[in-house]
Amino acid sequence: MFKNPYVKNFLSVLAVAVFGFILLNLTFLFDYLVQTLIRVPLTWFLPAGFEMTYWWVPPFMHTMFVVIIALISWFVFKSKLGKIYKAIYSTVPLAVTFVTFGIMLYRWPALVYSVSALVFGVILVYLYRTKKPWLYYYTVILVALSLLIFTLSGGEI
Repeated sequence: MFKNPYVKNFLSVLAVAVFGFILLNLTFLFDYLVQTLIRVPLTWFLPAGFEMTYWWVPPFMHTMFVVIIALISWFVFKSKLGKIYKAIYSTVPLAVTFVTFGIMLYRWPALVYSVSALVFGVILVYLYRTKKPWLYYYTVILVALSLLIFTLSGGEI
């Protein structure tokens, strides 16, 4: 049954969607953990309510999270993991990238959509030029569409 390419492709699509969603939830829990681990030492040196007083604290915490995700992603994509595992994992850096642009540019919705569309296009061109398997294209489209629908339906992170 798994030898049938249609069944194999359907199961791959399903795996990316299901396990990617689970991984995204774990990633944002990891974000909370990272920000908590950064916040605790800052409480030793800064006054109470410092997140609201010092403008640089929230961007600093998010930047640290992005750096950690970038490092983990570099190791994952350089590893010898199978393409299905890399495609599932790629939901994480893709979502973090799009969400980061949304956070940075939230005051200018048109700019958020423009930059996200540009990033989406650049990623697709990269995948095409490096001749990556179709599963990577699917992952990029799935993440971008999911976040677009989430945003257009009024969702906020």
